[in-house]
Amino acid sequence: MRYRILGRTGLQVSEIGMGCEGFVDKSYEQVRAFVDFMEEAGVNCIDLYTSNPEVRANLGRALAGRRERFVLQAHLCSVWENGQYKRTRDIKKVKAGFQEQLRLLNTRHAEIGMIHYVDSLADWREIAGGPVLEYALELKRSGVVGAVGLSSHNPEVALEAANSGHIDVLMFSVNPCYDLQPASEDVEELWAEKNYEAPLVNMDPQRQALYETCQRLGVGITVMKALGGGDLLSAELSPAGKALTLYQCIHYALTRPAVASVLAGARTLEELRASVGYADASEEERDYAKALAALPKLSWVGHCMYCGHCAPCPAGIDVASVTKFLNLCRAQGSVPETVREHYALLPHRAGACLACGACETRCPFGVPIMENMKQAAALFGT
Repeated sequence: MRYRILGRTGLQVSEIGMGCEGFVDKSYEQVRAFVDFMEEAGVNCIDLYTSNPEVRANLGRALAGRRERFVLQAHLCSVWENGQYKRTRDIKKVKAGFQEQLRLLNTRHAEIGMIHYVDSLADWREIAGGPVLEYALELKRSGVVGAVGLSSHNPEVALEAANSGHIDVLMFSVNPCYDLQPASEDVEELWAEKNYEAPLVNMDPQRQALYETCQRLGVGITVMKALGGGDLLSAELSPAGKALTLYQCIHYALTRPAVASVLAGARTLEELRASVGYADASEEERDYAKALAALPKLSWVGHCMYCGHCAPCPAGIDVASVTKFLNLCRAQGSVPETVREHYALLPHRAGACLACGACETRCPFGVPIMENMKQAAALFGT
């Protein structure tokens, strides 16, 4: 298992994390078997959006004696009422629900306190100006949570939250189909068939700006719905019109800027084992570039996907990294100091480009790489 630093939190999280779906409707023994396997495989990041008390209690028991080996992404605003899940912004219920969550999990703290399911700007602005965010920040100041997070499917909301400076971690839906959809406050729009009837070309600019802004500001991203609820693995169900593989979807998400962990929505141990197998998958098995380039309903013409097909460069330039740094600066409209320093650490920079064009012949998306190298060299001065 490989690990990544989750933005500015300093937390090391496994590239493959665990969504809590697999713990639902399971006995304690089954939940413990999941945790045993996760510990053995090195899966350390667990999302806890569900407010089901039985799930939380079973997980708390399973974590006993090894709690410190896991990063818990515990949700605020997700509560249990009358035998079912409910999202709330009532601060009394939020506080009571979170304290009950810690009690059931048998822990005094959570590494991430995730403000649950914010898909409208009005909702975010009410949270940002009210007691919910203040409570989350209070939890962080007191050490009850190590970082404040927010879960959303809406790039417009997520971008405003990231820019607020209060959100350290973003839980966001990332996959090749959703990334072409414009912002919407209705999550159903992400998979509505009507939105895929006409060919879609290139990533939605707000989503691109979101990933690049999170990278620049140190807001780490944990990924939900990397498989689109499993639809992307089926040629019949996929809105792209053609099936992708599990490893292609995971690799796509992990190559987006700021992404640290993909949360597997595994409902069985076999499904979790399959996701963990990504760690040992070959480059060929992970490669999504040719598959995306061949999708009948989607197109990324001219858009760098950071897939690495441009390599090897005769001059030794890491073209994907240079392009990523260039795009970060374009999004900012300036050269942030952190980006400049990371660029300076590259052993071979854009100015070394020979303009041989070998990279462009290999790029599945027709990216003007030589022009990008020229612009990067001018921008960074080398």
